[in-house]
Amino acid sequence: MVEVFITNVKSECHSEDILQFLEHSYPTLKIDFDLEDFNKPYPCGHSILRIEGELIDTITIVQQLKSKGIECDVLEDKICV
Repeated sequence: MVEVFITNVKSECHSEDILQFLEHSYPTLKIDFDLEDFNKPYPCGHSILRIEGELIDTITIVQQLKSKGIECDVLEDKICV
C-alpha cells in the first residue's frame, strides 16, 4: 500500500526532522519527501510525503504532523489552477 500526502514543509532540514520522527514512530514503513515548488499557497504549493508499507494509519499520521504545526492532508485527485 502507498499513501501520498501533501504538506507545507518547505526546507530539506525540516523534512529530515519529520522523516526521523516518522521513521522512529513507524519503523516498518518506507517514508520519503519530495520538496516541490512553493510559488502558490498551500495546498497548491506543497511538498509530497510518500509512505509505503503493509498498514498505514493515515488519520494518525495527519494528526501527528498537524500537532507539530505542519499542514498535512491525503493527496486528492484535483487540478490546481
